[in-house]
Amino acid sequence: MNQRFYSLDVFRGATVCLMILVNNPGSWAHIYPPLEHAPWHGVTPTDLVFPFFLFAVGNAMSFVIPKLETAGDGLFWKKVIKRTALIFLIGLFLNWWPFVRYEGNHLILRGWVDSVNPNIGVRILGVLQRIALSYFFASVIIYYLKLHKAFYIGLVLLLLYWVLCVLGNPSDPFSLQGWFGTEIDKKILHIPHMYKGEGIPFDPEGLVSTIAAIVEVIFGYMVGDYIQKKGKNYEMISGLFIAGVAMLVTGYCWDMVFPINKKIWTSSYTVYTSGLATITIATMIYMIEMKNAKGWLTRFFDVFGKNALFVFALSAFLPRSLALLRFSDYINEKGETVYYNPWTWLYQKVLINVPGDPRIGSLLYAFCIITFMWAICYWLDKKKIYIKV
Repeated sequence: MNQRFYSLDVFRGATVCLMILVNNPGSWAHIYPPLEHAPWHGVTPTDLVFPFFLFAVGNAMSFVIPKLETAGDGLFWKKVIKRTALIFLIGLFLNWWPFVRYEGNHLILRGWVDSVNPNIGVRILGVLQRIALSYFFASVIIYYLKLHKAFYIGLVLLLLYWVLCVLGNPSDPFSLQGWFGTEIDKKILHIPHMYKGEGIPFDPEGLVSTIAAIVEVIFGYMVGDYIQKKGKNYEMISGLFIAGVAMLVTGYCWDMVFPINKKIWTSSYTVYTSGLATITIATMIYMIEMKNAKGWLTRFFDVFGKNALFVFALSAFLPRSLALLRFSDYINEKGETVYYNPWTWLYQKVLINVPGDPRIGSLLYAFCIITFMWAICYWLDKKKIYIKV
Protein backbone atom coordinates (compact mmCIF):
# COMPACT_ATOMS: atom_id res chain seq x y z
CA MET A 1 0.00 0.00 0.00
CA ASN A 2 1.27 3.48 -0.86
CA GLN A 3 2.58 5.43 2.13
CA ARG A 4 0.03 8.21 1.61
CA PHE A 5 -2.70 5.71 2.55
CA TYR A 6 -0.95 4.75 5.77
CA SER A 7 -4.17 5.61 7.65
CA LEU A 8 -5.94 2.61 6.15
CA ASP A 9 -3.22 0.30 7.49
CA VAL A 10 -3.63 1.87 10.93
CA PHE A 11 -7.42 1.52 10.72
CA ARG A 12 -7.16 -2.16 9.80
CA GLY A 13 -4.56 -2.78 12.51
CA ALA A 14 -6.61 -1.05 15.21
CA THR A 15 -9.63 -3.12 14.21
CA VAL A 16 -7.85 -6.47 14.45
CA CYS A 17 -6.25 -5.37 17.73
CA LEU A 18 -9.73 -4.72 19.17
CA MET A 19 -10.93 -8.08 17.82
CA ILE A 20 -8.20 -9.80 19.84
CA LEU A 21 -9.00 -7.67 22.91
CA VAL A 22 -12.69 -8.56 23.05
CA ASN A 23 -12.07 -12.25 22.27
CA ASN A 24 -9.50 -12.85 25.02
CA PRO A 25 -10.69 -11.71 28.46
CA GLY A 26 -9.26 -13.40 31.50
CA SER A 27 -12.77 -14.51 32.40
CA TRP A 28 -15.99 -14.22 30.42
CA ALA A 29 -17.75 -13.65 33.74
CA HIS A 30 -15.78 -10.46 34.39
CA ILE A 31 -16.02 -8.08 31.42
CA TYR A 32 -16.65 -4.34 31.32
CA PRO A 33 -19.93 -3.54 29.47
CA PRO A 34 -18.28 -1.77 26.48
CA LEU A 35 -16.34 -4.99 25.79
CA GLU A 36 -19.50 -7.09 25.59
CA HIS A 37 -21.88 -7.46 22.65
CA ALA A 38 -25.36 -5.99 22.96
CA PRO A 39 -27.72 -8.69 24.29
CA TRP A 40 -29.87 -8.34 21.16
CA HIS A 41 -30.90 -4.99 19.63
CA GLY A 42 -28.53 -2.07 20.01
CA VAL A 43 -24.82 -1.60 19.61
CA THR A 44 -21.77 -1.44 21.88
CA PRO A 45 -18.16 -0.56 20.95
CA THR A 46 -17.54 -4.31 20.62
CA ASP A 47 -20.30 -4.55 18.01
CA LEU A 48 -18.34 -2.16 15.80
CA VAL A 49 -15.26 -4.35 15.51
CA PHE A 50 -16.45 -6.97 13.01
CA PRO A 51 -18.19 -4.57 10.60
CA PHE A 52 -15.15 -2.29 10.71
CA PHE A 53 -12.99 -5.23 9.67
CA LEU A 54 -15.31 -6.04 6.75
CA PHE A 55 -15.19 -2.35 5.83
CA ALA A 56 -11.38 -2.58 5.86
CA VAL A 57 -11.59 -5.64 3.58
CA GLY A 58 -13.51 -3.47 1.11
CA ASN A 59 -10.87 -0.72 1.42
CA ALA A 60 -8.12 -3.19 0.56
CA MET A 61 -10.10 -4.56 -2.39
CA SER A 62 -10.24 -1.09 -3.94
CA PHE A 63 -6.47 -1.28 -4.49
CA VAL A 64 -6.52 -4.80 -5.93
CA ILE A 65 -9.58 -5.15 -8.17
CA PRO A 66 -8.54 -2.45 -10.68
CA LYS A 67 -5.36 -4.46 -11.28
CA LEU A 68 -7.39 -7.64 -11.74
CA GLU A 69 -9.66 -5.85 -14.23
CA THR A 70 -6.58 -5.12 -16.31
CA ALA A 71 -5.35 -8.72 -16.04
CA GLY A 72 -8.66 -10.25 -17.13
CA ASP A 73 -11.33 -12.66 -15.92
CA GLY A 74 -9.06 -15.68 -15.60
CA LEU A 75 -6.75 -14.12 -13.02
CA PHE A 76 -9.70 -12.52 -11.21
CA TRP A 77 -11.45 -15.85 -10.63
CA LYS A 78 -8.21 -17.58 -9.72
CA LYS A 79 -7.35 -14.97 -7.08
CA VAL A 80 -10.85 -14.58 -5.63
CA ILE A 81 -11.69 -18.29 -5.45
CA LYS A 82 -8.31 -19.14 -3.92
CA ARG A 83 -8.56 -16.41 -1.27
CA THR A 84 -12.19 -17.21 -0.46
CA ALA A 85 -11.46 -20.92 -0.07
CA LEU A 86 -8.37 -20.35 2.08
CA ILE A 87 -10.08 -17.94 4.49
CA PHE A 88 -13.18 -20.15 4.76
CA LEU A 89 -11.19 -23.34 5.32
CA ILE A 90 -8.94 -21.69 7.92
CA GLY A 91 -12.08 -20.65 9.79
CA LEU A 92 -13.51 -24.17 9.58
CA PHE A 93 -10.17 -25.64 10.67
CA LEU A 94 -10.09 -23.37 13.74
CA ASN A 95 -13.65 -24.40 14.65
CA TRP A 96 -12.62 -28.06 14.61
CA TRP A 97 -9.10 -27.69 16.01
CA PRO A 98 -7.54 -29.40 17.97
CA PHE A 99 -9.69 -32.34 16.79
CA VAL A 100 -9.70 -33.79 20.31
CA ARG A 101 -11.30 -32.81 23.62
CA TYR A 102 -11.03 -33.86 27.21
CA GLU A 103 -13.58 -36.32 28.58
CA GLY A 104 -12.60 -36.42 32.24
CA ASN A 105 -8.88 -37.15 32.19
CA HIS A 106 -8.87 -38.69 28.72
CA LEU A 107 -8.61 -37.17 25.28
CA ILE A 108 -11.19 -38.28 22.75
CA LEU A 109 -11.61 -37.37 19.09
CA ARG A 110 -14.01 -34.59 18.13
CA GLY A 111 -16.15 -36.01 15.37
CA TRP A 112 -17.89 -33.99 12.69
CA VAL A 113 -21.01 -34.90 14.66
CA ASP A 114 -20.79 -36.03 18.29
CA SER A 115 -21.38 -39.78 18.61
CA VAL A 116 -23.20 -39.37 21.93
CA ASN A 117 -25.23 -36.21 21.30
CA PRO A 118 -26.23 -35.86 17.62
CA ASN A 119 -27.18 -32.20 18.18
CA ILE A 120 -23.54 -31.28 18.79
CA GLY A 121 -20.94 -31.07 16.05
CA VAL A 122 -18.35 -28.87 14.39
CA ARG A 123 -19.67 -25.40 13.63
CA ILE A 124 -19.44 -24.67 9.91
CA LEU A 125 -19.62 -20.89 9.94
CA GLY A 126 -17.86 -18.20 11.96
CA VAL A 127 -16.05 -14.87 11.68
CA LEU A 128 -13.49 -15.93 9.05
CA GLN A 129 -16.14 -17.77 7.06
CA ARG A 130 -18.29 -14.65 6.96
CA ILE A 131 -15.29 -12.61 5.84
CA ALA A 132 -14.68 -15.15 3.05
CA LEU A 133 -18.28 -15.17 1.80
CA SER A 134 -18.68 -11.40 2.02
CA TYR A 135 -15.39 -10.88 0.20
CA PHE A 136 -16.34 -13.31 -2.55
CA PHE A 137 -19.77 -11.91 -3.39
CA ALA A 138 -18.68 -8.27 -3.03
CA SER A 139 -15.73 -8.93 -5.36
CA VAL A 140 -17.94 -10.49 -8.03
CA ILE A 141 -20.53 -7.71 -7.81
CA ILE A 142 -17.94 -4.94 -8.06
CA TYR A 143 -15.84 -6.61 -10.75
CA TYR A 144 -18.70 -7.29 -13.14
CA LEU A 145 -21.12 -4.46 -12.38
CA LYS A 146 -18.54 -1.73 -11.64
CA LEU A 147 -18.79 0.69 -8.77
CA HIS A 148 -21.88 2.70 -9.78
CA LYS A 149 -24.09 -0.34 -10.28
CA ALA A 150 -22.56 -2.11 -7.29
CA PHE A 151 -23.81 0.72 -5.08
CA TYR A 152 -27.38 0.22 -6.27
CA ILE A 153 -27.10 -3.55 -5.95
CA GLY A 154 -25.99 -2.96 -2.36
CA LEU A 155 -29.08 -0.85 -1.69
CA VAL A 156 -31.29 -3.51 -3.26
CA LEU A 157 -29.72 -6.20 -1.07
CA LEU A 158 -30.31 -4.13 2.08
CA LEU A 159 -33.95 -3.47 1.17
CA LEU A 160 -34.48 -7.08 0.08
CA TYR A 161 -33.14 -8.38 3.38
CA TRP A 162 -35.52 -6.06 5.26
CA VAL A 163 -38.48 -7.30 3.23
CA LEU A 164 -37.48 -10.94 3.71
CA CYS A 165 -37.26 -10.45 7.48
CA VAL A 166 -40.74 -8.96 7.63
CA LEU A 167 -42.34 -11.46 5.26
CA GLY A 168 -40.55 -14.38 6.90
CA ASN A 169 -42.44 -13.81 10.16
CA PRO A 170 -44.73 -10.75 10.08
CA SER A 171 -45.80 -11.13 13.72
CA ASP A 172 -42.31 -11.22 15.26
CA PRO A 173 -39.64 -10.63 12.59
CA PHE A 174 -36.71 -9.31 14.61
CA SER A 175 -36.58 -11.49 17.72
CA LEU A 176 -34.25 -14.40 18.44
CA GLN A 177 -37.13 -16.88 18.18
CA GLY A 178 -38.96 -15.15 15.34
CA TRP A 179 -36.16 -14.29 12.90
CA PHE A 180 -36.78 -16.21 9.68
CA GLY A 181 -33.13 -16.89 8.85
CA THR A 182 -32.67 -19.50 11.56
CA GLU A 183 -34.97 -21.99 9.85
CA ILE A 184 -33.08 -21.58 6.58
CA ASP A 185 -29.73 -22.04 8.35
CA LYS A 186 -31.08 -25.19 10.04
CA LYS A 187 -32.08 -26.71 6.71
CA ILE A 188 -28.76 -25.94 5.02
CA LEU A 189 -26.23 -26.16 7.86
CA HIS A 190 -28.15 -28.55 10.18
CA ILE A 191 -28.42 -28.12 13.93
CA PRO A 192 -25.17 -29.93 14.94
CA HIS A 193 -23.15 -27.43 12.91
CA MET A 194 -24.74 -24.22 14.21
CA TYR A 195 -23.79 -21.91 17.05
CA LYS A 196 -25.71 -22.52 20.28
CA GLY A 197 -24.41 -19.75 22.52
CA GLU A 198 -27.82 -18.05 22.58
CA GLY A 199 -29.43 -21.09 24.20
CA ILE A 200 -31.00 -22.32 20.95
CA PRO A 201 -29.53 -23.27 17.56
CA PHE A 202 -28.90 -19.82 16.07
CA ASP A 203 -25.90 -18.71 14.04
CA PRO A 204 -24.87 -15.04 14.32
CA GLU A 205 -22.69 -15.57 11.24
CA GLY A 206 -25.39 -17.52 9.41
CA LEU A 207 -25.98 -17.66 5.67
CA VAL A 208 -29.00 -15.37 5.48
CA SER A 209 -27.60 -12.52 7.57
CA THR A 210 -24.51 -12.52 5.35
CA ILE A 211 -26.62 -10.69 2.76
CA ALA A 212 -26.27 -7.39 4.61
CA ALA A 213 -22.63 -8.09 5.54
CA ILE A 214 -21.75 -8.23 1.82
CA VAL A 215 -22.88 -4.62 1.50
CA GLU A 216 -20.51 -3.60 4.31
CA VAL A 217 -17.64 -4.68 2.05
CA ILE A 218 -19.11 -2.82 -0.93
CA PHE A 219 -19.35 0.39 1.11
CA GLY A 220 -15.76 -0.09 2.26
CA TYR A 221 -14.68 -0.48 -1.36
CA MET A 222 -16.48 2.72 -2.33
CA VAL A 223 -14.69 4.68 0.39
CA GLY A 224 -11.29 3.24 -0.62
CA ASP A 225 -11.95 4.09 -4.27
CA TYR A 226 -13.06 7.62 -3.36
CA ILE A 227 -9.91 8.23 -1.29
CA GLN A 228 -7.66 7.15 -4.16
CA LYS A 229 -9.45 9.22 -6.80
CA LYS A 230 -9.72 12.39 -4.73
CA GLY A 231 -6.27 12.25 -3.19
CA LYS A 232 -5.17 13.70 0.12
CA ASN A 233 -6.98 17.03 0.41
CA TYR A 234 -9.66 18.78 2.42
CA GLU A 235 -12.30 18.17 -0.24
CA MET A 236 -11.84 14.43 0.17
CA ILE A 237 -11.99 14.68 3.98
CA SER A 238 -15.15 16.78 3.80
CA GLY A 239 -16.76 14.32 1.41
CA LEU A 240 -16.03 11.42 3.73
CA PHE A 241 -17.46 13.26 6.74
CA ILE A 242 -20.64 14.19 4.87
CA ALA A 243 -21.12 10.63 3.60
CA GLY A 244 -20.39 9.20 7.04
CA VAL A 245 -22.86 11.46 8.81
CA ALA A 246 -25.50 10.76 6.14
CA MET A 247 -25.13 6.99 6.65
CA LEU A 248 -25.09 7.41 10.41
CA VAL A 249 -28.36 9.35 10.40
CA THR A 250 -29.93 6.97 7.86
CA GLY A 251 -29.02 3.95 9.95
CA TYR A 252 -30.31 5.59 13.11
CA CYS A 253 -33.65 6.46 11.45
CA TRP A 254 -33.95 2.99 9.91
CA ASP A 255 -33.43 1.56 13.39
CA MET A 256 -36.93 2.78 14.29
CA VAL A 257 -38.50 0.19 11.96
CA PHE A 258 -35.63 -2.25 11.39
CA PRO A 259 -33.65 -2.41 14.65
CA ILE A 260 -29.87 -2.13 14.64
CA ASN A 261 -28.76 -5.66 15.52
CA LYS A 262 -25.39 -7.33 15.00
CA LYS A 263 -26.54 -10.90 15.64
CA ILE A 264 -28.92 -10.90 12.68
CA TRP A 265 -26.79 -8.21 10.94
CA THR A 266 -29.71 -5.98 10.02
CA SER A 267 -29.55 -3.54 7.12
CA SER A 268 -29.76 -0.59 9.54
CA TYR A 269 -26.71 -2.05 11.33
CA THR A 270 -24.76 -2.16 8.05
CA VAL A 271 -25.57 1.45 7.20
CA TYR A 272 -24.97 2.71 10.74
CA THR A 273 -21.61 0.98 11.20
CA SER A 274 -20.48 1.93 7.69
CA GLY A 275 -21.17 5.55 8.60
CA LEU A 276 -19.10 5.26 11.78
CA ALA A 277 -16.28 3.52 9.88
CA THR A 278 -16.26 6.27 7.25
CA ILE A 279 -16.08 9.01 9.89
CA THR A 280 -13.32 7.12 11.71
CA ILE A 281 -11.24 6.77 8.54
CA ALA A 282 -11.79 10.43 7.67
CA THR A 283 -10.59 11.43 11.14
CA MET A 284 -7.54 9.18 10.87
CA ILE A 285 -6.58 10.57 7.46
CA TYR A 286 -6.93 14.12 8.75
CA MET A 287 -4.96 13.54 11.94
CA ILE A 288 -2.31 11.09 10.73
CA GLU A 289 -1.62 12.18 7.19
CA MET A 290 -2.68 15.80 6.93
CA LYS A 291 -1.59 16.86 10.42
CA ASN A 292 1.24 14.30 10.51
CA ALA A 293 0.18 13.07 13.97
CA LYS A 294 2.23 9.89 13.75
CA GLY A 295 3.82 8.27 16.74
CA TRP A 296 4.10 5.13 18.82
CA LEU A 297 0.34 4.51 18.75
CA THR A 298 0.03 4.60 14.96
CA ARG A 299 3.13 2.42 14.70
CA PHE A 300 1.62 -0.01 17.21
CA PHE A 301 -1.56 -0.48 15.15
CA ASP A 302 0.26 -0.39 11.81
CA VAL A 303 2.23 -3.51 12.80
CA PHE A 304 -1.04 -5.37 13.41
CA GLY A 305 -2.45 -4.17 10.09
CA LYS A 306 0.37 -5.69 8.04
CA ASN A 307 -0.50 -9.24 9.12
CA ALA A 308 -4.13 -8.73 10.13
CA LEU A 309 -5.77 -12.01 9.12
CA PHE A 310 -2.78 -14.06 10.21
CA VAL A 311 -2.62 -12.62 13.73
CA PHE A 312 -6.38 -12.93 14.17
CA ALA A 313 -6.23 -16.62 13.20
CA LEU A 314 -3.19 -17.12 15.45
CA SER A 315 -5.06 -15.59 18.40
CA ALA A 316 -7.67 -18.33 17.99
CA PHE A 317 -5.24 -21.15 17.22
CA LEU A 318 -2.88 -20.77 20.18
CA PRO A 319 -5.46 -20.93 23.02
CA ARG A 320 -7.04 -24.08 21.56
CA SER A 321 -3.63 -25.70 21.13
CA LEU A 322 -2.23 -24.85 24.54
CA ALA A 323 -5.46 -25.94 26.25
CA LEU A 324 -4.33 -29.52 25.59
CA LEU A 325 -1.41 -28.97 28.00
CA ARG A 326 -3.34 -28.73 31.24
CA PHE A 327 -2.07 -28.96 34.79
CA SER A 328 -4.05 -29.81 37.91
CA ASP A 329 -4.40 -26.95 40.35
CA TYR A 330 -6.82 -27.73 43.16
CA ILE A 331 -10.02 -29.58 44.09
CA ASN A 332 -13.07 -27.34 44.29
CA GLU A 333 -16.00 -27.64 46.70
CA LYS A 334 -17.71 -30.09 44.33
CA GLY A 335 -14.75 -32.43 44.43
CA GLU A 336 -13.78 -31.56 40.85
CA THR A 337 -10.20 -30.95 39.76
CA VAL A 338 -9.63 -27.43 38.48
CA TYR A 339 -7.01 -27.15 35.74
CA TYR A 340 -4.95 -24.40 34.16
CA ASN A 341 -2.87 -24.42 30.98
CA PRO A 342 0.04 -22.37 29.59
CA TRP A 343 -2.34 -19.92 27.93
CA THR A 344 -4.43 -19.20 31.04
CA TRP A 345 -1.65 -19.51 33.64
CA LEU A 346 -0.98 -15.78 33.90
CA TYR A 347 -4.61 -14.99 34.66
CA GLN A 348 -5.40 -17.93 36.92
CA LYS A 349 -2.20 -17.73 38.95
CA VAL A 350 -1.43 -13.98 38.94
CA LEU A 351 -3.94 -11.52 37.50
CA ILE A 352 -6.99 -13.08 39.11
CA ASN A 353 -5.51 -11.89 42.41
CA VAL A 354 -5.32 -8.23 41.41
CA PRO A 355 -7.11 -6.25 44.15
CA GLY A 356 -10.43 -4.53 43.52
CA ASP A 357 -12.94 -5.15 40.76
CA PRO A 358 -12.31 -8.62 39.21
CA ARG A 359 -12.82 -7.06 35.79
CA ILE A 360 -9.48 -5.27 36.19
CA GLY A 361 -7.48 -8.51 36.21
CA SER A 362 -9.57 -9.87 33.33
CA LEU A 363 -8.87 -6.75 31.25
CA LEU A 364 -5.16 -6.79 32.11
CA TYR A 365 -4.99 -10.35 30.83
CA ALA A 366 -6.50 -9.25 27.50
CA PHE A 367 -3.88 -6.49 27.28
CA CYS A 368 -1.15 -9.06 27.91
CA ILE A 369 -2.46 -11.18 25.03
CA ILE A 370 -2.47 -8.13 22.77
CA THR A 371 1.12 -7.34 23.76
CA PHE A 372 2.16 -10.93 23.02
CA MET A 373 0.48 -10.88 19.61
CA TRP A 374 1.97 -7.48 18.82
CA ALA A 375 5.45 -8.80 19.59
CA ILE A 376 4.93 -11.56 17.02
CA CYS A 377 3.68 -9.06 14.43
CA TYR A 378 6.56 -6.70 15.19
CA TRP A 379 9.10 -9.48 14.65
CA LEU A 380 7.42 -10.45 11.37
CA ASP A 381 7.47 -6.83 10.24
CA LYS A 382 11.16 -6.49 11.13
CA LYS A 383 11.89 -9.58 9.05
CA LYS A 384 9.68 -8.22 6.23
CA ILE A 385 7.46 -11.29 6.51
CA TYR A 386 3.89 -10.56 5.48
CA ILE A 387 1.59 -13.57 5.48
CA LYS A 388 -1.08 -12.98 2.87
CA VAL A 389 -4.15 -15.13 2.51
